[in-house]
Amino acid sequence: MSDIPPDLTWERAAPPDATGPGPWIEIAFGEGDDGEAPVYIRETSDPDNVVTTNRRKWDAFVLGVQAGEFDHFVEGVEGVADPADATAPENGPHA
Repeated sequence: MSDIPPDLTWERAAPPDATGPGPWIEIAFGEGDDGEAPVYIRETSDPDNVVTTNRRKWDAFVLGVQAGEFDHFVEGVEGVADPADATAPENGPHA
């Protein structure tokens, strides 16, 4: 983990009313604002295990989630709302 900057600001992807330690996914954006700027991803239960990608790939992933491209991964999972029952906000969440 030596190439991971020590001063990153980690953002937890958890519901606003979530309590407890998770596990939750956390992301941090590295320096730069172009498509090659690093994005770091980790799980709260294993913070030393960090996956690195870039902003271009992260943005494509977020757009895919918003478009429902990964909904089939959670079909039938208890506690996950049916995406067809939800109304997406007009502008969607911002990453």
